[in-house]
Amino acid sequence: MLAQEMASRGLAVLCVLVAGLGQVGSSGQAGREDLNPAALYPWRQRSSGGLSRVKRDWIIPPIRVLENSKQVPENLVQIKSDKIFTGEVIYKLEGPGVDQDPKDLFEIDDKTGWIRSMIPLDREKYRSFTLKAFALSPSGERLENPSTIEIVVLDQNDNRPNFSQKEFAGSVYEFSVPGTSVMSVTATDADDPTTDNAILSYSIIGQESIPPLRINKTMFGINNETGAIYTRDVGLDWEVVKGFRLKLQVADMSGMGLTSLANAVIHVTDINNNPPRFSPDLYTMSAVENKIDFVIGWVNATDNDEPGTGNWETKYTIAKGNPSRNFAIRTDPVTNEGILSVVKALDYESQEVYTLTLTVENVNPLSIKAPKNPVSSATVVVTVVNENEAPRFIKDPIEILVPESVDPGTVLASNIAYDPDNAKLKYDILRDPEGWLIINHETGEIAARKPFNVLSPHVKNNIYNAVIRVTDTDAGGISTTASLVITLWETNDFLPQLFPLMGTVCSESGRKASGLFLTAVDEDLPPHAEPFTFHLQDINVSANWTIIQVNETHAVLRPLVELETGEYGVTVLVTDSGTPSLSAYAQVNVTVCPCGKDGECKTEAAAIFGTRVGVSFIALLVIMASIALLLLLLLLAVAVGNCRRHHMKKGEGLLVGDSDEDIRDNVLNYDEQGGGEEDENAFNIDLLRNPTDVGPLPISYYPPVSGIPRGKQPLRKDYPDNLPSPSYPRKPPADPTDIEDFINDGLEAADHDPNIPPYDTALIYDYEGDGSLAGSLSSIASASSDGDQDYDYLNDWGPRFKKLANMYDPR
Repeated sequence: MLAQEMASRGLAVLCVLVAGLGQVGSSGQAGREDLNPAALYPWRQRSSGGLSRVKRDWIIPPIRVLENSKQVPENLVQIKSDKIFTGEVIYKLEGPGVDQDPKDLFEIDDKTGWIRSMIPLDREKYRSFTLKAFALSPSGERLENPSTIEIVVLDQNDNRPNFSQKEFAGSVYEFSVPGTSVMSVTATDADDPTTDNAILSYSIIGQESIPPLRINKTMFGINNETGAIYTRDVGLDWEVVKGFRLKLQVADMSGMGLTSLANAVIHVTDINNNPPRFSPDLYTMSAVENKIDFVIGWVNATDNDEPGTGNWETKYTIAKGNPSRNFAIRTDPVTNEGILSVVKALDYESQEVYTLTLTVENVNPLSIKAPKNPVSSATVVVTVVNENEAPRFIKDPIEILVPESVDPGTVLASNIAYDPDNAKLKYDILRDPEGWLIINHETGEIAARKPFNVLSPHVKNNIYNAVIRVTDTDAGGISTTASLVITLWETNDFLPQLFPLMGTVCSESGRKASGLFLTAVDEDLPPHAEPFTFHLQDINVSANWTIIQVNETHAVLRPLVELETGEYGVTVLVTDSGTPSLSAYAQVNVTVCPCGKDGECKTEAAAIFGTRVGVSFIALLVIMASIALLLLLLLLAVAVGNCRRHHMKKGEGLLVGDSDEDIRDNVLNYDEQGGGEEDENAFNIDLLRNPTDVGPLPISYYPPVSGIPRGKQPLRKDYPDNLPSPSYPRKPPADPTDIEDFINDGLEAADHDPNIPPYDTALIYDYEGDGSLAGSLSSIASASSDGDQDYDYLNDWGPRFKKLANMYDPR
């Protein structure tokens, strides 16, 4: 009646017959009598009030199959429809394990509906299978809705647990307290983790010390559930044992099942619990003086900590006895020894023995577990070995600041060097390109030989360089050099020089801007040169002239009044800006001349013909008469010359007279010559041939230049005014061979005469008057022939008469 009721509602019912379900023993078999009918035929259950009605298909519980079953093929479950069909019913099965990968694990009897496992199952590969069962007609028509069948593979303890590594490695510091975590080990089991088959348990089944037999007690333990290894006892000392090798075991089923083994190597890590100690603690060494960067010895310290680590590596310190830092110590990275060396030269004369105190400690700080011992120390006695040393300069370079105008003999430097061995020294100047220096070879005192000049090519940026050498006189003669750097202090040494010393100024009063530009040059360097100042010192000159400052280096000289055409000498004082300032007088020869429109001086001919005044006939006659008179004078000069040459041929010299009273002593000197050809004063031709026998000529004897006022001759600035003239040699020597000495004496007296211009000065001549119709005489007896005359005696008078001799004797 239930089936009919369900069929009337259109619900398909599958009858599931399960084989092999029930209690699973070790053999994996179960009797059908042990199967639970309620589980196999749930539709047969009745409620307390009657049959229970199901709205949907039957829910079939999972079918459990034990893995690794050897009884294959094995019937697992039978499905069957409880509908009544007139025809044949065909059963089909689909899903993974049947027609999907993995295939051919299950099959179904299409007539009876039995589902069978074809090969043993492996839970580690496939934990469950979900299949669909169909009831079909022979024509393939689906008679029932498909039913879902789930097959669950039951686990067996068929997999051993496996450690994740064959050998584990860990470390622990020495002297660690019990309970200190060292490391953890892990293992896995492929069995079902929800069963005892995968519950693991860890254990240590063996312990071996490295090196062997150092420690026999159990030093480590392991958490059997987590695999964490920890220390169990005290006594881990790196100096005693370097590590341990543990044999580990893991077992499933809480330690009662399958097992696996592995190893664990635990290294004991050193801590810095051993301070280094000197061995021995007293050393003796020697060191040669005056040498640096050389090793004098080694010191040794021992440390029981692990070599090659910061706990073992040492660092040495010179604690005492090295105030000047002559010594240094470093560590040999291989041997851990201390290497003592000299880094600053020693001096035997200063100190013969050094006593050094050394200390040693590790690179890493000591552990708090190290014993509280004082820092180890050692004593090193270093003996200095004496040797012959080179002299030493107190300063190198030797720097001196001096003025360039230093007086010769001024001491510039002293006590410049010494000898450490107290040997006698010798000083020399190796380089002094200007020869400005002198040195005392015994004391080394440097002095100035002559004043310096900052303009020397060997002076760069006011610095003059020299080289001094000092040598000891001991055996070997060791020498040392030093640079002498002289900084020259610029002083005002040179007078300013006015320039130019001649020029022209227009005479026209309308040319107010007319003037002569003046400047000055000074060999000194700033600030002892420009700016210059220009002044007129002569009151008489300043009445007619003025000087106007243009800028720092130039001024202009201008006339204040309209001056006559001619030559004027104006004395100008130029002063530099040095400290103290220096001044110099200079005479400027100014030519006042008529100028053209362009401001340039006209020539004398242009000035004459440019005027409206013509030359009269009477003036032409006067000029011709003057020329005739000139020719007459020339003939007279030739006659006198021939007469004198006649006397010379008879053995009489030019300066040899007939008696002791020379006629030349009676030559009269006049203060003025008068004007032109009207002058009645005689002209002594002997004055032109030999002027030195009468001394220097007075001013009136110099050839005049027209237009220069009298009294404008230059004054000598190297002698005071109003000094008497020296006595001139008046008597010529009797022997003509001494004529050169006679002339030199006369020249010497003339050079030191303060009342006449110097011999090399441009002379300003006296005023002769004007209006001469004869013109000027350019020469005397120049028209006569001198070919028969002998002027070789002029060569014996000295170099000043050789020019005259060459003029008369062109050979």
